[in-house]
Amino acid sequence: MAAGDPERARYCGRLSYLCLKLSLITYSTTFWVIGALVLAVGIYAEIERQKYKTLESAFLAPAIILILLGIVMFLVSFVGVLASLRDNLCLLQAFMYILGLCLLIELTGGVVALIFRNQTIKFLNDNIRRGIENYYDDLDFKNIMDSVQKQFKCCGGEDYRDWSQNVYHNCEAPGPLACGVPYTCCIRNKTDIINTMCGYKTIDQERLSVQNVIYVRGCTNAVLIWFLDNYSIMAGVLLGILLPQPAVRDAGGGHHRGAQAGRAPVRGRPRGCPRPRRGRLLHVLPGLSQSPSPANQAKPVLWAGPGWGCWSSRQLAVGASRDTAEGPHAGLWVTKFLLRDC
Repeated sequence: MAAGDPERARYCGRLSYLCLKLSLITYSTTFWVIGALVLAVGIYAEIERQKYKTLESAFLAPAIILILLGIVMFLVSFVGVLASLRDNLCLLQAFMYILGLCLLIELTGGVVALIFRNQTIKFLNDNIRRGIENYYDDLDFKNIMDSVQKQFKCCGGEDYRDWSQNVYHNCEAPGPLACGVPYTCCIRNKTDIINTMCGYKTIDQERLSVQNVIYVRGCTNAVLIWFLDNYSIMAGVLLGILLPQPAVRDAGGGHHRGAQAGRAPVRGRPRGCPRPRRGRLLHVLPGLSQSPSPANQAKPVLWAGPGWGCWSSRQLAVGASRDTAEGPHAGLWVTKFLLRDC
């Protein structure tokens, strides 16, 4: 093997490490910003919700869900940003384990939802009916339901008859809303003037007789059909979220391997390596026995490797200890102190 091959291998490894590090920083920073935005929106929505003293159910208070989701995303992503910027192996491992747990929860939830599809749909329909009961009392649910019904052209959870669960829309209730549905269930052109009474007296009618007046399909099925029709887009979004998570494990391992590779001494100053200068003390390498430096190793040398950059260091010999005599460090000259050059 040529004399320059080990040096080339180290610098190729460093290049791949830097690419992975940049990807990790970008991924963590993106979700850190998204988490901060979600948290801000959740806090704002909760403040507005408290003004109207709406219901406090977790399902009926999306603001609470947004706050919790924002806190988790912000804290976890902050750990990732800090770990990637500081090259801290402990934080990288913590970030790796947290993302691994999140990945496991995501996959488990998806598999359970697919296996128990009918139960999942029933659960969603039951919760939507409970929300419909308090439609006019909870502004969060009202806004979400109105938006879903308009965007997905649907009405109610299972179908339009779910609106009979509301005391104002029940056919036995007094008032003009009795036996009707909200205007967001109505079929209309964008140029038409909004008629809030367009769903008057439709709940007790058959589907065929009202299908030209209101949307008769339920929103649960409408959303599921939309997901199936746009599975390629959803698959891309899911892959964008899931794929970087296993990559973090490689980042943690790559950082460790880069540190191991960075312990091989390189005489002189390699091409592309900045001239070293003294800096602050970083840390002491663990698990290595020490002995005085021989005369021919007393001069400072340069160490270069993936994840370490260029360092100015003093040499200490590895003793034939039980930890290193048979390990990857046997017979190597290693640094006791590493001094940052920037």
